[in-house]
Amino acid sequence: MTDQQTRNERLALTNPLLGKPRLKLGTFCSNVSSGASLADVEGGLDLTWENTAKISRMADEMKFEAVVPIGRWRGLGGRTDPNRDSFESMTFAAGVGATTSFPAAFATVHVPSIHPVMAAKQATTIDHITGGRFGLNIVTGWNEQEMALFGSSLLPHDQRYEVAAEWITLMKLLWTADEPVNFAGKYYTVEGAFLRPKPIQPYPLLMSAGASPAGRAFAAEHCDVAFTNFGERTLPAMRAQVDKFRSLAQEKFGRTLQVWTNTYVIMGDSEASAQAYFDHIVNDCGDFEAVDNLFGLMGLNNNNQSYSPEILTQVRNDFVAGWGGYKIQGTNERVVEELEMLIEAGVDGVLLAWPAFIDGMAQFQREVLPMLVARGLR
Repeated sequence: MTDQQTRNERLALTNPLLGKPRLKLGTFCSNVSSGASLADVEGGLDLTWENTAKISRMADEMKFEAVVPIGRWRGLGGRTDPNRDSFESMTFAAGVGATTSFPAAFATVHVPSIHPVMAAKQATTIDHITGGRFGLNIVTGWNEQEMALFGSSLLPHDQRYEVAAEWITLMKLLWTADEPVNFAGKYYTVEGAFLRPKPIQPYPLLMSAGASPAGRAFAAEHCDVAFTNFGERTLPAMRAQVDKFRSLAQEKFGRTLQVWTNTYVIMGDSEASAQAYFDHIVNDCGDFEAVDNLFGLMGLNNNNQSYSPEILTQVRNDFVAGWGGYKIQGTNERVVEELEMLIEAGVDGVLLAWPAFIDGMAQFQREVLPMLVARGLR
């Protein structure tokens, strides 16, 4: 039995991401104003702890496997300044974990914003608060304006993953070592660092998103879950993208790897009403100035040669309605079919968001979840 298999057996005792449902589910972006939508849509998420706790409780009731926040330190400007209000994700995870009993409570952490000794201690504390349900989503830092708030300049892309690899390696040592840790790396040096108590799991489940070769390699070597967005959204293309992650993990590092993606859900009584709702979000409510600001931070723009004009419009609309996620749109039956197709593509889990977050999630609980159960997907 490999070290990963041994750890997974222990993880499965407390962390639902190691459970058996064919389709694992979670929520995404419930710690920021407007949620996953860059729009002032009716019923959009007004960020109060009462609202975000309600979302977490619904996730708990539905036995969702994960509650995953994003990490934001400033808004996106524009007419509505989406994500202007945000809850810090470590303390968010502690609060979610203390008020739920089932889902993994994640934090999304930018490596340049926190020293690994501090992050390891905080993660351990949350793991105990949650009874072994904490998960850590590792982000190398992509938003230059936000990272500057911490006195950090944005390193070249691949070097950011070198830093992250050293960061998480030190944290794993702190989580598992029985003696004080002396560590002398290229980016971090510590002497006599020791952490007690140890995490429950024996250390938290780790997630990372990255589409580049360096990002995929980091997830394959260091993490339990790779989080990915799909470019070409046909079944063969999505299956190939998922297989690329898994084969890299297995062939290069001898590891298994879950693959998750994020979606936004547009529900309607008919296909036409769902399309009309989507058009309303995009055309009447969308903050495209905020989208352009975000694209600028990501190194994209309206003249980007990587996309055809049609694809660029689709990408912009997806960010308005759902932070660039995979669009699931239509009747309840269609929503189930789309989720089933993601399983066929090899996806292990799907993070969900709704433009009108609380109302949409409640409708999903009433109408869609029973259909997923009847199909044997949950």
